[in-house]
Amino acid sequence: MEIRRPRGGCGGDMQEMEFGWRMVVGTIIGFFGAALGSIGGVGGGGFFVPMLTLFIGFDPKSSITISKCMIMGAAGSTVYYNLRLRHPTMDLPIIDYDLAMLFQPMLMLGISIGVAFNVIFADWMVTILLIILFVATSTKAFLKGIETWKKETIMKKVRFSPKKMSTYSDNTLLWISDDPEQEYKPLPSGPAASRVEKVSLMENVFWREFMVLLFVWVAFLVVQIVKTYATTCSAEYWILNSLQVPIALSVSLYEAICLYRGKRVIASIGKEITDWKVHQLLLYCCCGIIAGIVGGLLGLGGGFILGPLFLELGVPPQVASATSTFAMAFSSSMSVVQYYLLKRFPVPYAAYFIFVATVAAFTGQYVVRKLIMLLGRASLIIFILALTIFVSAISLGGVGIASMVEKLEHHQYMGFDSLC
Repeated sequence: MEIRRPRGGCGGDMQEMEFGWRMVVGTIIGFFGAALGSIGGVGGGGFFVPMLTLFIGFDPKSSITISKCMIMGAAGSTVYYNLRLRHPTMDLPIIDYDLAMLFQPMLMLGISIGVAFNVIFADWMVTILLIILFVATSTKAFLKGIETWKKETIMKKVRFSPKKMSTYSDNTLLWISDDPEQEYKPLPSGPAASRVEKVSLMENVFWREFMVLLFVWVAFLVVQIVKTYATTCSAEYWILNSLQVPIALSVSLYEAICLYRGKRVIASIGKEITDWKVHQLLLYCCCGIIAGIVGGLLGLGGGFILGPLFLELGVPPQVASATSTFAMAFSSSMSVVQYYLLKRFPVPYAAYFIFVATVAAFTGQYVVRKLIMLLGRASLIIFILALTIFVSAISLGGVGIASMVEKLEHHQYMGFDSLC
């Protein structure tokens, strides 16, 4: 396929947008990518990067920067939509701030590492990693969706089987099995019995945790901006890079220690786990870093890892999607500010696609919320998550393989590059 590129790379004539059939097709793909990505909590970068490369005609690096802009727009719109929403079954916000405190600093640290790896690794290495990782996570998410669908089917039978329903004092309906030792309880994603449906925005946001995460964002951004004035691989460069480690570790380790000691809980899981193991918490922190590295390598939001991971923790699909997107809003916006200061993307194109992603994400959230209320199946979110990751594996993998074949034909160097 011949790729048409906007004139002038990242500057000059490229500041003027060119409308045509390519832009229309790109807009449609971007809209659906942002809508599906916001529902699944993965951002949609797997749609954006191939679309910007194949249809709009940007080079890979420019595609990644504008993809980050679109992820920021979609994530910002989704977070704004979710700020007033409540947990599906508990008297809590739909965004789990304790979960975000554990993962978001590690996510941002991982993105910084991933950006460096993007310079070092060859494209074919990144492509193989992407295909393996995305196929595995999409399969895992799909199986989780089937499991949740079956549980929801059981709960539907409970709701419409009066002979086997027992009403408790709190008006919660429980399925009583023929086996006295077995009992089916309402799913975390099912309807709540008694909770506050609407609260004010001020009450629905955990402001202390929010301000801590905002501090991490500002600190990382300052380091990234100052780093641009240092010579790559100089002593100042490595010192500034190393400052990101204590910033991220201080917040995530504080949250991990509080969870380990039982001072905090991941309440959105539906059961208070107070016996966290050290290896569990370390594993989750490492997963946050890995999610960031993948995001930095591929220009994605990191939600491709966080979303399935949150589901495996037992977090309801709505909360997993909202919390994953909340963490991505911080990481993607930091990247966009940095790219803007470095003049790495054309503002008119970026502004247009941010607008498309913002509207699409808000539309996607509204539609899927109505569908969940109509069908009573939050597993829809998990299936959309699995579909988005799988399609991203095909699209990004296809673009990567095509690039690899082209380099082989021209006998180009395909080994490691130097960071310096």
